[in-house]
Amino acid sequence: MSTLITRQTRGVFIIAATPFAEDGAVDLDSLDRLVDFYASHGVTGITILGMMGEADKLTAEERRQVIDRVLARTDLPVVVGVSDPGLDSLAALGRHAMERGAAGVMVAPTRGPAREDRVEGYFHAVASHLGADVPLVYQDFPLSTGVAVAPALIRRLSQDLPQMVMLKHEDWPGLTKISALRDHEKNEGVARLSILCGNGGLYLPQELARGADGAMTGFAYPEALVQTVALYQTGQVDAAEDLFDRYLPILRHEQQPGWGLALRKHILMKRGAIACAATRAPGPKLVKRDMEELERLMRRTEIRLKEI
Repeated sequence: MSTLITRQTRGVFIIAATPFAEDGAVDLDSLDRLVDFYASHGVTGITILGMMGEADKLTAEERRQVIDRVLARTDLPVVVGVSDPGLDSLAALGRHAMERGAAGVMVAPTRGPAREDRVEGYFHAVASHLGADVPLVYQDFPLSTGVAVAPALIRRLSQDLPQMVMLKHEDWPGLTKISALRDHEKNEGVARLSILCGNGGLYLPQELARGADGAMTGFAYPEALVQTVALYQTGQVDAAEDLFDRYLPILRHEQQPGWGLALRKHILMKRGAIACAATRAPGPKLVKRDMEELERLMRRTEIRLKEI
């Protein structure tokens, strides 16, 4: 069993892609390689079955397959995305993950009216169905879910639900939300919440400056996230930003709406982490010009890194 996540968890939990073969089948051998690739670049933990892991395109059996394979492959803490409109299905997958040794589970609010009473009631129900011993990550990604919540609601949930130990912060713009949460902890003396940030890593230095504990995103250069966080957390702020800046062109390119996952998977394939860059249908597919453009950015990134 991996170490459970807590309110003190820091570092980089990489959001894992789900590798597919050209015929659309889950490529379990590539999944092994991908887990090893992430571990070799020093990540603190791995998050599977997130939105960028195409969890919504997997069958229930495939989700369990992915959970079992990853947890059998690594001793790193693994957070498992279990979001589901049905609470029974969500809880069943969460229990399966925890029984296999997961470090915690991640849940996003269901799509629907962005009323705080609805979201609050939903997360109380989620916590009840999962059980008090299951560490819970609130995935705050309103650009995808359409559900924006104020810092005050996250504070209430964190206080009312002791098992909600982490926020995956992915609001955009959202730097003030981090500040509001940290200011409340400082001024009111309430239990802190671990905050790991997504958004592809685009704002990582600024998020760290606001009080984030690290990153939870899937940038195809995990070492960039790991090294930036490590430098920042040891007080080497300028060095962290200088390193981060070397990756900015390709990081920005990877964040194209609707195309980011195809680009990310192509990078992972070219880096030897997976055998095939396919996304599961319906999904984007790169053409020759797209690949050439991306591979040029990869070469330029390698040149910039040698100049450090």
